[in-house]
Amino acid sequence: MRKQDIKLGIAPIAWTNDDMPDLGEKNTFEQCVSEMALAGYDGCEVGNKFPKDTAVLKRALALRNLRIANQWFSSFILTKPMAGVEKDFIAQCKFLKEMGADVIGASEQSYSIQGNLNAPVFGDKYVMNGEEWEKLASGLNRLGEIARDMGIKLTYHHHMGTVVQTAEETDRLLDMTDPRLVFLLYDTGHFAYCGEDYLQVLKRHIGRVKHVHLKDIRPEATERVKRENMSFLQGVRVGTFTVPGDGCIDFTRVFDILDRANYKGWMIVEAEQDPALADPLEYALKARKYIAEKAGI
Repeated sequence: MRKQDIKLGIAPIAWTNDDMPDLGEKNTFEQCVSEMALAGYDGCEVGNKFPKDTAVLKRALALRNLRIANQWFSSFILTKPMAGVEKDFIAQCKFLKEMGADVIGASEQSYSIQGNLNAPVFGDKYVMNGEEWEKLASGLNRLGEIARDMGIKLTYHHHMGTVVQTAEETDRLLDMTDPRLVFLLYDTGHFAYCGEDYLQVLKRHIGRVKHVHLKDIRPEATERVKRENMSFLQGVRVGTFTVPGDGCIDFTRVFDILDRANYKGWMIVEAEQDPALADPLEYALKARKYIAEKAGI
């Protein structure tokens, strides 16, 4: 891949888990960003321990030559008043713009079971009806319009346990939304986790991909999650996810598809694990080495 076209980042969730704060509870923001820089990354996404004051955050990142790539946005288009969703979205876009980012990653969290420790991730997922599909698509187009006017691209993050999880649901969402306003945050791990052909999905929607998460999965952990009816978060604890090169995903073909399409933008290593079992710096270095070997960046 062309080094000048790609910025390689890593997510802070390997150091501290936002959904399960006990995972990495003692890891500080300073440790997190220092180890990101030490491992050779260009930037990162935003975690809950990151300073909210942009001046403070800018200084901390500048000292380590890091940049902000993106931040997760939980939308509730189906279940909350749109005016409130828009207000929260605008505030986050302003923050990201101030930090020099040009992408925001939205995921519809209405009816999501990803944070429910008692809901099996395989089996209890909410399925939208036609009216809800129309409402979600319309709402995302509105958010995409707001983002565009602020110089930000809205990328949609398909995610296990949410209303848009599968390849079919992702296809439908992209078909129903304006390609000028709503783009795709392509996540290798989430498609592979739910048994989809992650390569075919990437080929099919490569023109809409504006942000990439590089996440690997451990098949034995995934099978355990299915067998024992575990929740998404329980799956994290038993090691469902890992960094590229440590699981079963064929990243060489992912990189080839992106390269052939002249993808330009961020690729983010994201692997939520228990830091007590998977040392964040060790795995950050492992992923960095693997990507350098396989993608040439």
